[in-house]
Amino acid sequence: MAEKSTKPYLIRAIHEWCSDSNLTPYLSVKVDADTRVPMEYVKNGEIVLNLGYDATHKLTIGNDRIQFAARFNGVSRECSIPIEAVLGIFARENGQGLFFPSEP
Repeated sequence: MAEKSTKPYLIRAIHEWCSDSNLTPYLSVKVDADTRVPMEYVKNGEIVLNLGYDATHKLTIGNDRIQFAARFNGVSRECSIPIEAVLGIFARENGQGLFFPSEP
């Protein structure tokens, strides 16, 4: 049996810490063909998303993917992000959080 990655657990922990601390959790993502986000907001192959409960609908941080709906310029869009594409999760207000090495 393959060892489970700690990455999704750490992402959930920082998300919960941000929410409990009244901070805004931001997710930094390396966009690839398996990442579903509004491409018009991608810059240099990356996107930063507000993962707060006020900004997302049906947020699920699973062991393989992060999925939610969010409004971009007033239009609701579905987002689906592979865990391996996550570069970091941090609080907008103070930058505290976790950053991960880029996976190939």
